Amino acid sequence: MELLKEFDVESVRADNPGPFTLDGSNSWLIGRDPCWIIDPGPPIDAHLDRLAGQVAIRGGAGGIAVTHDHADHSGGLEGLLARIGEAPVGAAELAAASVTLADGDQFGPLTVYATPGHSPDHLAFVSGEVIFTGDAVLGIGSVYIAPDEGALAGYLAALDRLISLDLELLCPGHGPALDDPRERLIEYRDHRLDRERMLVEALAEGLRSSDQLLDAAWGDVGPILRPAAEATLAAHIDKLAGEGRLPAGVERPSIGDYGGL
Repeated sequence: MELLKEFDVESVRADNPGPFTLDGSNSWLIGRDPCWIIDPGPPIDAHLDRLAGQVAIRGGAGGIAVTHDHADHSGGLEGLLARIGEAPVGAAELAAASVTLADGDQFGPLTVYATPGHSPDHLAFVSGEVIFTGDAVLGIGSVYIAPDEGALAGYLAALDRLISLDLELLCPGHGPALDDPRERLIEYRDHRLDRERMLVEALAEGLRSSDQLLDAAWGDVGPILRPAAEATLAAHIDKLAGEGRLPAGVERPSIGDYGGL
């Protein structure tokens, strides 16, 4: 993609394909002398070797920004630092981070945007007209929303903020870079609102069990992704409850640990 060259952005993709990681986890590099790294990726030696090699070509690392503390994005941090030497590490909630980041902070060339939803500590990073979205927005498909307090409302608010930005390149945690960020962000917001509409319609028809609601509003999701759909259903139920729109007797899915999906 020509925009990657124009903005001096490069992807180093880990060899960890799967239903949740698509064709692998993206680590991103921007700039040079020094460059900045967005997500070290998983603890896979071959990936970290390639990433460290590209960092060296770009004149070393100014810092490492971590979108969220899931192993496929942050798990390689220790191994990467062992390869490139010390560098500041910025994240919202990561024990190994040297800089704690919050919405509106500046970290090198990156402006921080809080994007809760997929995880409560999730951040996106903007540099000029480029946005690095981690798992808030993927290059292909949709993401699950973790059912934390206020997760879905916070996620939708974050998408609206990002839609208002003047962006030209979207670099996701998984999948290809996209050259129309606003279109993709609107698509993500509208997709989530469409799921809510289908859920509300199912509730109006009298459906109450989590299996019934999943079949009605997430009927297109296959068995492998159904646990993630259950987590997202719980987030939608929590949002409706918080707004006083949830009927009595609705079964909320029992949610385990979806960290890292």
